[in-house]
Amino acid sequence: MPAGDVLNQEEIHANLLELPEWRYGLGALRTAIRCKSSAAALDLLATIGGLAQESNHHPDVDWRYDTLFITLTSHDAGDRVTARDVRLAREISKQAQAHGVTPLPELLRTVEIAIDTDAPEAISEVWRTALGYKMREDGSLTDPYGRGPAVWFQESPTPSVNRLHVDVTVPFSESASTVDALANAGATLDHQHAPMWVVATDSQGNRLCISTEAGRGD
Repeated sequence: MPAGDVLNQEEIHANLLELPEWRYGLGALRTAIRCKSSAAALDLLATIGGLAQESNHHPDVDWRYDTLFITLTSHDAGDRVTARDVRLAREISKQAQAHGVTPLPELLRTVEIAIDTDAPEAISEVWRTALGYKMREDGSLTDPYGRGPAVWFQESPTPSVNRLHVDVTVPFSESASTVDALANAGATLDHQHAPMWVVATDSQGNRLCISTEAGRGD
């Protein structure tokens, strides 16, 4: 299908008002669904597979014992969110309700590795080759099978001493509790760029960022 049904962030968030069990983050619709057992999770997974076949639109589903982590984008639209993703999310939610299971979007965590560099083009091919990843239009690297964390290059004329850091994207609704938990764990926090991200530094100077979809562009 053509990519004419791509949604912008305003349209995505308007649709999410009717899909409270879904979140938008890192360019995708996401949810986590906990079932009563591993067998129940497989049963729901089979149902989702049937929906995908009927609509010829296939989500990424990660089955972990009694829990399914579901990600929706449209591959033919450059892995962006389209109206088809919203329709499939709505159908998945209906089936989850029919199966009597519990959506737990607060479980969502998406990990990326960020590399500070003043010349991304000089190093990106090394990382792509080592990881077996594919390069996206924005220069970031992603696992073609969706298993490993994405890698992106944070261009800076004066790269940080910590050349590598981890970005953890959480639902905005969970960001405050996550940041509070980090403070209780002993992290030093920098809120300069909140709510898009908060920088947390451990006692040995290692950095990570807690990111949300809030304030991001399309």
